[in-house]
Amino acid sequence: MPDPVSVPEMAPGVTAGEAYEIRPLRSHEELRACLALQRETWGDAPGTLVPTPLLLVVQRIGGVAAGAFDAAGRLLGFVFGMTGIENGEVVHWSDMLAVRPELRDRGLGRRLKEYQYEEVARIGARRIYWTYDPLVAKNAYLNIEVLGARAAEYVPDMYGDTGSPMHAGIGTDRMIVAWDIAPRRPRRREVDTAAVPLDPGGAAFDEPGGGALPPRVSIEIPADILAVRERSPDEARRWRLSTRQAFQWALANRYRIEHVVRDAGQGTARYLLIRDAAEPR
Repeated sequence: MPDPVSVPEMAPGVTAGEAYEIRPLRSHEELRACLALQRETWGDAPGTLVPTPLLLVVQRIGGVAAGAFDAAGRLLGFVFGMTGIENGEVVHWSDMLAVRPELRDRGLGRRLKEYQYEEVARIGARRIYWTYDPLVAKNAYLNIEVLGARAAEYVPDMYGDTGSPMHAGIGTDRMIVAWDIAPRRPRRREVDTAAVPLDPGGAAFDEPGGGALPPRVSIEIPADILAVRERSPDEARRWRLSTRQAFQWALANRYRIEHVVRDAGQGTARYLLIRDAAEPR
């Protein structure tokens, strides 16, 4: 989707694009359309859907339930999240975001996320949390590289067996990211990609005589884990297990994810992690 162009003035809180506007879900028809899009995206397994009453009520207490609508009022995508208190601070948990298949990878998901950011900032929240599958390269790139969120925690099988076909075969390991509400700085485009490839569990460094931990490591993932799973479920599971070990080892050893780079033509992407300065191990 191209960047937004000039459009007639609209009410505060509405984001305009070339062919859509983003605003809160209002009517019962819009709420039902959101529920239908959830089913189209994740299936109808128990526990995977946000019911329409919650979509409505959450907006009264600082939550976000907003959709992107075309000129005919058709729902193109939506974002949903809840606001609460963490250690005395107002925070927001972004729970769902979905875009119709024909509009994916065209910028609408990013615009929904930016709309959510502005709404949460307006009520005085300090940060936004959400989860994503660390094996999904395009989401990793959006969250870390484009939006500038920081990885806070890796959680194995966070949601258990959801029954959704989207999660079949590879479980629901998730990376929790935090997006701080603060003056936003442009991301640096020149990225130093030099790093030591990390094997599962950092075994090369944990062995006796393994040496000092390198300042920069990388974790490789497939460019399209869903295509891998379709081709070979066993290969997809191997990716899950090996990267799970690598992420857990790296985060336990004070590495933080700095960038995500996509290796054109190689069929892979890489997380680049930098070790925070601290006392020697």
